[in-house]
Amino acid sequence: MIAEVGHLALCFALALSLILALFPLYGSYKGAAGPVLLARPTAILLFLLTAVSFAALCYAFWINDFTVAYVANNSNSMLPWYYRLTAVWGSHEGSMLLWVLMLSGWTAAVALLSNSLPLILQGRILGVLGTVNLGFYAFVLLMSNPFERTLPFFPVDGRDLNPLLQDFGMIIHPPLLYMGYVGFAVSFAFAIAALLGGRFDANWARWARPWTLAAWLFLTLGIMLGSWWAYNELGWGGWWFWDPVENASLMPWLVGTALIHSLAVTEKRGTFKSWTVLLAIAAFSLSLLGAFLVRSGVLVSVHAFATDPSRGLFLLAFLLVVVGGSLLLYGLRMHAVRSQARYQLFSREVLLWGNNIFLLTATLVVFLGTLYPLFHKELGLGSISIGEPFFNSIFQYLAVPFALLLGLAPWVRWKQQQWQPLLKPLGLWLVGALVLAVGVLSMYQSPAANLALLGLLLGAWVTMATIGEIQQKAAQLGGVPGLFKLQASHWGMVLGHLGFAMLVVGIAMTKTFSVEKDVRMKIGDSVELNGYTFLLSEVYALNGPNYGGQAAELEVFQHGEKVTHLHAEKRFYPVTRAVMTEAAVHARLSRDLYVALGEELSGPSWALRVYVKPYVRWIWLGAILMALGGLVSLSDKRYRRKASGVNAETGAQAHA
Repeated sequence: MIAEVGHLALCFALALSLILALFPLYGSYKGAAGPVLLARPTAILLFLLTAVSFAALCYAFWINDFTVAYVANNSNSMLPWYYRLTAVWGSHEGSMLLWVLMLSGWTAAVALLSNSLPLILQGRILGVLGTVNLGFYAFVLLMSNPFERTLPFFPVDGRDLNPLLQDFGMIIHPPLLYMGYVGFAVSFAFAIAALLGGRFDANWARWARPWTLAAWLFLTLGIMLGSWWAYNELGWGGWWFWDPVENASLMPWLVGTALIHSLAVTEKRGTFKSWTVLLAIAAFSLSLLGAFLVRSGVLVSVHAFATDPSRGLFLLAFLLVVVGGSLLLYGLRMHAVRSQARYQLFSREVLLWGNNIFLLTATLVVFLGTLYPLFHKELGLGSISIGEPFFNSIFQYLAVPFALLLGLAPWVRWKQQQWQPLLKPLGLWLVGALVLAVGVLSMYQSPAANLALLGLLLGAWVTMATIGEIQQKAAQLGGVPGLFKLQASHWGMVLGHLGFAMLVVGIAMTKTFSVEKDVRMKIGDSVELNGYTFLLSEVYALNGPNYGGQAAELEVFQHGEKVTHLHAEKRFYPVTRAVMTEAAVHARLSRDLYVALGEELSGPSWALRVYVKPYVRWIWLGAILMALGGLVSLSDKRYRRKASGVNAETGAQAHA
């Protein structure tokens, strides 16, 4: 009965999304307040109905209702309760229900937090979001119903959750990632609403920017957590594999980063209007592309949810409608987005535009590298592989000018900047960065390690330039107390840039100085690696709630003194017949000690893989610091300021 309630709630939600798609847009077109005012309660009710549906599916997993096909295929009575709830979004149907829950949540948030927006603009934004909701609700009900029954014949137990997903990281990774994906729908709605109304100004950018920041923040945390999960769960010691689905999440993040900076220019200087609109369309379009790639079966990945071509065709058609329709509208209304502001070649506008170009170039590289093998095969030209060496080499070249501009841009004035005042301070910071990079490398006795030197130099440059800019602001504002006068968005920028610097250093040091060794060990054997001694002290049978296997205990020494104790596992899941590695990790800010237990060999002995990975934590800490920068920027009081004048009263005349 509960499953039928969930399905019925989805049907009502589909009807409400149709109302939300039609009435506000009609009211904004006619200048009528009544249909527009209907949008807010409709959006809230849409979210509540979707929450009821999602709660019904959660309850089905909680009570092990194997008469529901989706529960039977993705759960098991021995599965711990927290993984049973995780299994709600562990496969295609449930993940799409989570997707529409997030989308309706963003829509309701816009409805509740849009009091500062002109009424007609509210209607247009919610109408566009209603149209997007309509497409996904239709997809869930027609192609991806999570409430289908197995009756009259149902299994006594389920097939269990994919062991790859039985990890803490997977409890929060998909919700964060989806919050980022669908959050860009709000930026898209703002762009389309502005195209429909023909108004682009600082107010519009100020209204759109916090929603974009929030989506980017969630996507940043989602990608970071996915990387951390892969590092701990897969037993290969890596944090990024350039997997097609990983790439699908990276592309909207890169474009979203460009969009944030472009919105800042539009807000401050009233320029980059057309560029900003195109970036907003591109960010959401790439989110839809990611959904298509994951669920169409066209790409092979451990993250892929489905191999049903019919689902892929539906999403592809929806993607083409969204992209084609928005670009057509842009072509018809592009005269309304022309920028009138003027600026010189050496100005903050040009530097930010340059960084946007590098971000989009990186996006294009990822796009072509991900999809070219697919097109190559479909054209009958054979199978090819584009992997880590290609992406790493290209991104090294792109990172250099990007980091240089990132450190330089905050020093440069809007509109026009003279070179001479900046030569001395920036030259000193650049020399200081070089000295620091060489100094750090000398401790590793590898001053000629090119990648590490480059990463340290770029990271130190961004850090020093950012700190120097804060010192400059302090001098201008009368000392340290004057820094409290800086806007929250400025401090958010500082944290974001420092986070990027930390991430770059982490990547460079890990790539250069990580060492690993595959060894065969008996109990009592030890292995030396990079100054650490790993001693295998015990191996015993493992008995978990829904798995068996073996566990290994290791002692780690350095210079004869014990450093830590490590516990590594090799799990066997009898229901799915899957074997999983649970790596043992001892983490410090400057390095990780990492051990993965392999197969049992004759002797008896065991295969183990041992790593020492310097500064790998800096990658995730850098991402967290960037996300914190986004959170601080969101607290800026400007984003809660109401519009002034008649536009705040009605907005109809200004947006007609």
